[in-house]
Parts: sequence; structure tokens; C-alpha cells
Amino acid sequence: MYDIVIVGAGTAGLSAAIYGVRAGKSVLVLEAMTYGGQIVSSAEVENYPGIARISGFEFATGLYEQAKSLGAQVDFSDVLSVEKDGETFKVTTESGTVECGAVILATGAKNRPLGVEREERMVGAGLSYCATCDGAFFRDRVTAVVGGGNTALEDAEFLSSYCKKVYVIHRRDTFRGEDWMVRSLQAKENVSFILDSVVEELLGENGLTGIRIRNKKTGQTSELAVDGLFVAIGQMPDNRRFASLVSLDEGGYIRAGEDCKTSCEGIFAAGDCRTKTVRQLATAAADGAVAALAACQYINEKAGR
Repeated sequence: MYDIVIVGAGTAGLSAAIYGVRAGKSVLVLEAMTYGGQIVSSAEVENYPGIARISGFEFATGLYEQAKSLGAQVDFSDVLSVEKDGETFKVTTESGTVECGAVILATGAKNRPLGVEREERMVGAGLSYCATCDGAFFRDRVTAVVGGGNTALEDAEFLSSYCKKVYVIHRRDTFRGEDWMVRSLQAKENVSFILDSVVEELLGENGLTGIRIRNKKTGQTSELAVDGLFVAIGQMPDNRRFASLVSLDEGGYIRAGEDCKTSCEGIFAAGDCRTKTVRQLATAAADGAVAALAACQYINEKAGR
């Protein structure tokens, strides 16, 4: 029996664990993969207050070690379901079932796929969702980035330092990303934009050799020879397991405000998995703190403290 069970060991989940144990609660963090979440794959983090520059791996490891040293328990096991049983919750994982007084969902979000044939097969064979992870493998080669947000523009900026040529493919003629980033890329000789276009096919048998592109306005298709394709078209949550307990929006995100409270009393949502406008490292950490303190207050009130 734990006071708080946290689902997810990313920035929000580990921050929640730190605040939970410091408030005197017993805390269990459950994680299906590895600690850190998406920030682990970032080569450099320069936008976290008080830390001028740090790698994503170092940042995540620091959080993990801090939570563990304070007394949080971490179990690398996938959560299958969460059920409310009277005043407590039952959390079932691959390795068994635990009970707790409150639950914090910090499941994050994952990269959205292109949705074309052979996409999964091409991952690691020329297709990637993380430029900072795999960009160095394409030094002096030709690559393309799909997307129109800040992540896609950041990926293109990163790749332009390694690659002979970088194409930016976007389905619209304007970008969601910041203007200054667009202007910076436009000034680079090795970066070209292909707008109003989508990737329809991955070319190559044993590895990526190119892509087939369709212009959405003209309908015309063309082939582009590339050695690497980096997909940055957004993220999607994985909260279907909890849909019977908490309310989700049309995109699958958990409905929760800045107080991190969900539609189910005793369940809180923190980080990229919840409905919010800004999804950044600092806001994930803030969510973790808010959710943990709210969970502690909920437990204390139930106990009449």
C-alpha cells in the first residue's frame, strides 16, 4: 500500500515523486520503458531556469537519482489498468497489483507517425523521429525533415550543421514554428523548403533511398532522393487505458487544468499527457509539483488531517 502511485518517469512524474516524498508520503513510480521521457534524447537543454546548459540525459538522470535518494520507489513495469475501489485505487501492472491512496498520471506523449506503408520497417534504416539522436549518422549526406512546428525547425537547424543538404517538407505554406527560426533556415545555403506537400511513400528496399511527395494544391507527385528522413509532425498521448476513469478530450489528452485535477477525485494528471497550451520542460516540472501537493492534500483530507 502506497500513498501515491505515479504512472510515468518523465520530468513531470519524477518531479511529482520528489515533491511527494518530501511531503512525507510513500511514493511508487511506474514506468514501462526507461526514466526521463522525451528529454533524454535532447543533446542540449538551454531553456530550463537556473541551468545554462545540460544534456537531456544528464537532466533526466539528475531527476531520477534525486527522487530515488529521497526515498521514491521506481518499478520498470507497464501499467495495464487503474481501478477505483472505494477510498483507494488498484493499479495493475505486468508484475502484479498495488494499492494506493492517490494516482498521478504522467504518461507524456509519443511521436506521431507519418502513417505511410513500411514506416515501422524503415525506422533505423533511414527513418527517425529524433534528429538529435540520429543526425550525426547522416554527416555529409542528404536528409529531409517533415513538419512545420518548432521541433521540425529545430531538427532542420541541427541537421544543417551535419548534412550536405536538408529539405524541410510541410503540408502548408506557413509554419506553426517561430518566425525567427524560419528566417534562420532560409538564410542557410544547404536548406530548402518544400511546401504544400506531404510524404506519400518511402522508397528503398533494405534502407531508405528516397521519398515520394505529393503537392496538395496541384496533386503532382515527385520523387526526392534522400538518405535520411526525420519525422516531426507532433505528438499523441496514450491514455486510452484510463478512459473509463478520467475524461479525455478529442485528441486523447486527459482533461485537467492548472490544478492538475482530473474528472476522477483522487487522480491527477501532470505533464504532456494533460490538456494544456504550453508543453515544455519547465511546465512539466511545475505540473509534477502541483499534482504531488494536490495528491498529498487529497490524502490528508481523506485521513481527516
